[in-house]
Amino acid sequence: MDGTVLVADDDRTIRTVLTQALTRAGCKVHATSSLTTLMRWVEEGRGDLVITDVMMPDGNGIEMIPKISQERPDLPVIVISAQNTIMTAIQANEVEAHDYLPKPFDLPDLLKRAGAAMKNRRRVASTEVPTRPSPAPRGDMLSMDSMPLVGRTPVMQELYRLIARVINSAMPVLILGESGTGKSLIACTLHDLSDRRNQPFVAATGEDLNTFDGAQVLLSRVRGGTLLFDEILSYDTDAQLRAARLLDALPEDGPRVMATAQGNLTRALAEGGLREDLYYRLGGVVLNVPTLRERIDDLEPLSRHFLSQAADEGATLRTLSPEAMEVVRLYSWPGNVRQLQNTLRRLGLTSADPIIARTEIEGALHSQPSAVSVGERFTDETLSESVARHLRRYFDLHGQDLPPPGLYGRILREMETPLIELALDATGGNQARCADLLGINRNTLRKKITELDIPVSRRRKLT
Repeated sequence: MDGTVLVADDDRTIRTVLTQALTRAGCKVHATSSLTTLMRWVEEGRGDLVITDVMMPDGNGIEMIPKISQERPDLPVIVISAQNTIMTAIQANEVEAHDYLPKPFDLPDLLKRAGAAMKNRRRVASTEVPTRPSPAPRGDMLSMDSMPLVGRTPVMQELYRLIARVINSAMPVLILGESGTGKSLIACTLHDLSDRRNQPFVAATGEDLNTFDGAQVLLSRVRGGTLLFDEILSYDTDAQLRAARLLDALPEDGPRVMATAQGNLTRALAEGGLREDLYYRLGGVVLNVPTLRERIDDLEPLSRHFLSQAADEGATLRTLSPEAMEVVRLYSWPGNVRQLQNTLRRLGLTSADPIIARTEIEGALHSQPSAVSVGERFTDETLSESVARHLRRYFDLHGQDLPPPGLYGRILREMETPLIELALDATGGNQARCADLLGINRNTLRKKITELDIPVSRRRKLT
């Protein structure tokens, strides 16, 4: 990788880390803590790539991108930010940032994206920047507390990035996830932040289509807005047929189409529970919504959000004690975000004590589905299907680009490490038993442990 990179971040440590890593990769680096200095470098013609933070002492890095584009239309900008909400991803997308990464970022991933950005610098015939429609005012929506989608874990950040990329696309969107994960909420968010926000948003059920003029009634209601087929696997055969015909007959200026679904689509297709023609018409962009069990570190900000919501509705403003928060983290939340929201809003109404104790949260969860080990899935998803779901999310993250070469080896290494760690844990660190469990030679196991830097200690396995 060669070229000159302009780095703007008010954190000296991040500037140092990026400078060292990019220099080792073969780049020249100019680093600053000032957007004013960054713009001077841009105006002087320096740099093949800009990497900038958002919140800087002398301004906002995202708001600076249109000025950079006006001065240097072919200069790509990568945004990095600790303000890692969905709005940051959307704002970066709106001003045509080349890429967006939340902090803390994965350094090899950032280097990969930086290399791709410089290799594929935009070719612009003139320095005139095409005019873009201005977004409608969003008022308080820029505040994290008022956003309906709350989450800072990597899986949510991947989802944010993809949502930002497809907000104003005309392609249909299929939103997949367990019950309670917020699929309909994501559909509403896509509509509310799109250029169709002033048009109707209509959610349709199978019953809406099972009348003689159901399709026409839906089209007259939605006009050029957004039509959501909610939980498409619950539609009977006739409703699915009418939905497919409706999609075939959409006018050019018709609505954008979305659909939500939970369950195994592959099995539904194989068993006839979902029409293939309908699936292919709906699956333009697929958004996989993670379960709450896959985003444990989001539980604390989500809990604060829902308790604050309850207080806004007249309940006592309460907080979870550290012990209560630990119960929340250990519980499996089979009903996902919806179950967490309902539980905490009830707790906001049941006591005036500002602190929610461990015994109180345990009592609230006692009558609900019992907790299982964190991460256990409540579906019949096979291991192969689970791996495929995560790989699809990885490919979706790269948009129209392919992941970097060497994917096969990288994926195998990422699977190998947790497999060996779990096998060692299950056998109490006994390498002979672990090798037997894995079905590999003991010397091979030792080599893998060394190569993958896996810590090993003999311990008694707890049962």
